Order: sequence, then structure tokens, then C-alpha cells
Amino acid sequence: MIDKKTIRERLKKELAKISQQAYEEKSNRIAHSLFSQNQWKKSDTIGITISRFPEVDTYSIIKQGWTEGKQMVVPKCEPKTKQMHFFKLESFDQLETVYFGLLEPNPTTTMKVDQKAIQLLIVPGLAYTRGGYRLGFGGGYYDRFLQSYAGETMSLAFSEQLQDELPIEQHDLSVEQIITDHEVIICE
Repeated sequence: MIDKKTIRERLKKELAKISQQAYEEKSNRIAHSLFSQNQWKKSDTIGITISRFPEVDTYSIIKQGWTEGKQMVVPKCEPKTKQMHFFKLESFDQLETVYFGLLEPNPTTTMKVDQKAIQLLIVPGLAYTRGGYRLGFGGGYYDRFLQSYAGETMSLAFSEQLQDELPIEQHDLSVEQIITDHEVIICE
């Protein structure tokens, strides 16, 4: 089995080759598929990250959530405790740049939301199996958060991110559904 670091490096290189036009088209297909899912339709509070290329674009998804009157909540990572908390985002102006150029909610202009309020959590990752297991970016924040999260989970991925197998550890939890630019995978 290939190690996580090797898989991450290979996939980052592969995803970096996607043209801007293909990236936008694939992201749009994934977003439109997401909006037709029951989990999206019935959820009032949705947890989602602020994407960075080459992740599936989440800006249009957040805007659509606002248009539909949904509460869109985004994570803030606490490196000292390795914990993650979600804050209600009402404008992209409420974001601040943190480590590695990531954008996170500014806690002075946003309201913290209890994890029990999040009905649908869109879990980011770099690679996925059809069984819903994922390889994240290496911080372990979502792995820890998912241990006590009881709502529905799904991931958004380009078909290039699907892998036949990944190194799975005992604490890894799978997502319930993966939406790609070609299909919707219900994970068993």
C-alpha cells in the first residue's frame, strides 16, 4: 500500500493539470448535482469549507445556500488544541487569511454554531474510495470532528480524486455520499 504522503503529492500534481475552464465546468456540474440531493434540500444548516484550487469550488455553493435562505457555516481550526469549530458566514468579507493562506471565518465578526445544529457536513479531502473513505490534507481536524458529529456527511470530488484503495486507519470514518463531476456515489 502506498503511503499517504506519496498519494497526496501525486494527486496534487494531477489536479494541478486541470485547466481553469475544466475546473469551473466540473465544479458547476458537482454543485448542480448537490442542489438536487435530498440532503441539501432538507438541510437548513450546512457545514462547508472555503475552497482553494484544486478543491471543488465552494464559493458558488455558499452563495446558492444564502439565496435559498440556508445557514452556511464554515470551519475555523484551532492549531493549539487541534479542534475545529464552525461559524455562520453571511458574507465573504467575514473571512480572514490564516496559516498557509487558508481563509477562515473571523471570530470577531461571525457567530459560533453548535455542531449539533449542522444537518449536513460537506467533508473536504484530496482522495476518496467508493466506500466513502477519504484522505484529507493531513491536519486530522475533520477526523476528530466526525468522531462526535451525528448529522449527514458527503464529499464533493473530481472523478480524478477517486482511488481504488487508500491507507485506512482504525479511527477513519467514511462519508455517506460522494458527488463527482460524473456520478453520485452512495457509500456503503
